[in-house]
Amino acid sequence: MTVEFICVGTEILLGSIVNTNAAYLSEKCAGLGLSCYFQTVVGDNEDRLAQVLETGMERSDIVILSGGLGPTEDDLTKEVAAKICGKELQLHQPSKKAIEKFFSDRGMEPTDNNWKQAMLPKDGIVLENPNGTAPGVIMETEKACLILLPGPPNELRPMFEESVVPYLEKLTSQVICSKTVKICGVGESKAETMVKDLIDAQENPTIATYAKTGEVHIRVTANAEDKKAAMKLIKPVVKELKNRFGNAVYSTEEECTLEKAAADLLVANDLTVTCAESCTGGLLSARLVNVPGISDVYKMGVVTYSNKAKRRLLGVKKSTLQKYGAVSVQTAEEMAKGAAGLFKADVAVAVTGIAGPDGGTEEKPVGLVYVACYVKGKAVVKEYHFAGNRDKVRESTVAAALVLLRECILEYYSAITFGK
Repeated sequence: MTVEFICVGTEILLGSIVNTNAAYLSEKCAGLGLSCYFQTVVGDNEDRLAQVLETGMERSDIVILSGGLGPTEDDLTKEVAAKICGKELQLHQPSKKAIEKFFSDRGMEPTDNNWKQAMLPKDGIVLENPNGTAPGVIMETEKACLILLPGPPNELRPMFEESVVPYLEKLTSQVICSKTVKICGVGESKAETMVKDLIDAQENPTIATYAKTGEVHIRVTANAEDKKAAMKLIKPVVKELKNRFGNAVYSTEEECTLEKAAADLLVANDLTVTCAESCTGGLLSARLVNVPGISDVYKMGVVTYSNKAKRRLLGVKKSTLQKYGAVSVQTAEEMAKGAAGLFKADVAVAVTGIAGPDGGTEEKPVGLVYVACYVKGKAVVKEYHFAGNRDKVRESTVAAALVLLRECILEYYSAITFGK
């Protein structure tokens, strides 16, 4: 079966808000075995909304609309959809009571236009909304099934999960499941080359690579009659990818991030860690402290932006700064060692570089970055040349630092295990 999405709201067209609903609905519907070929964003205009809705009903089995179910005059989705389907709007008493309770629980009085939200298409399947005042509705017609959902993600998502998914599951005979193999320390072009034979021979499951900052994700997707059968198809492909990429694979779990993979290694091995940052200004520490449980090993970090701070706090030698400069292998290494000593940490990561847009020279251009990682007495420093604006360089630097942190910990324990 085919599904398409119509996201309603002039604010989306103007760029005032990001349309996260389309991405969410796409992923969820794909997992239900529905094929999506069209997505549309339309403003709060009756004629244009009617036009895209009629087109959608002609070419798709299911049309999911989000937004435009509010109480104001420019909220037109329900009215337009009902008109096209020849459905009369009538007061839905349970929804009216739910709206009354919503306001009462918050010590507020509803305004007259709120009752517009309780006017729903006759014979429609009403979807309760405990998180807001706009109920959703499903309208089944000879042409297509229409599903109307509120626009705010904190209302749309629970409504979709609780009410729409069970409904759609009854309509589909197959499911689509995916597993993502997350790789770091390998560039996109190299990663694709390493799996080109698998991509060329793919049928079911399929393989696709996606570039992220500092990492590559390889998504394996299978189509089958149920989730168990789909995962059975996926499993040997994931195993083969793990064999090919080895330790570069940091996770196959959707919720696992690069910083979580690094943090999990630290916590699992009871390694205390600190960060000494220059050009990233605390972004590396911020990524790490996003991970729950990191407080067990991350005690303190420091931003040493100036040369004076590098000298006074981290003990970087004045002669090092004068001879090699703040952006150098030598300074990065002394920053890492100094941070480890200052905070008595097992592991220290230091970054120094030229994020731009100014400050670069022919010898040391914008984008030049050095990352040092110290693990229990041994320091490794790597040089990077990143492209892009200031934000992109800093973001790339943080990703590189997390990759190096993970690599150094794995290498340290590999050396112990094999007596290197």
